[in-house]
Amino acid sequence: MDIKEIQNLIKFVAKSGASEVKLEMDDVKITIKTGSDVETKIIQAAPIAAAPQVLAQTPIPVQQPIETAASSTNNTTSEDDSKYITINSPIIGTFYRKPSPDKPVFTEVGKDVKIGDTVCVIEAMKLFNEIESEVSGKIVKVLVDDSTPVEFDQPLFLVDPS
Repeated sequence: MDIKEIQNLIKFVAKSGASEVKLEMDDVKITIKTGSDVETKIIQAAPIAAAPQVLAQTPIPVQQPIETAASSTNNTTSEDDSKYITINSPIIGTFYRKPSPDKPVFTEVGKDVKIGDTVCVIEAMKLFNEIESEVSGKIVKVLVDDSTPVEFDQPLFLVDPS
């Protein structure tokens, strides 16, 4: 082993982040130790000044009626939605309403779908999976925005089976 090969080996070990490498050949023994045993110091910044008290004192009674009204609206919506059937995502991935950016959407609100009709595409690991409707009826609502991530069994569409 010549000096050039030893220098290249030292550079390689330094870049790899290893702290110690031992190499034994027929007539040569080499041990390379890098200086990676450096202590890491944690520096804490000074605490941020407290926000003015005017902003901290928000009237709570004003917020409570708003939340109550919102929750009652959600209850009414969920009761209305109970007569509909949901089409759920069979996989985790990214939801697309179109087969490609220059093509029209697969389905829209108010459009009738039959069992086996493609309603969207979900991309998972660079594969585009066509999602087919398992029910017949009219699309009432699209529950997911285009190009957003979806989870397994997440509702995608509401379908009125009547």
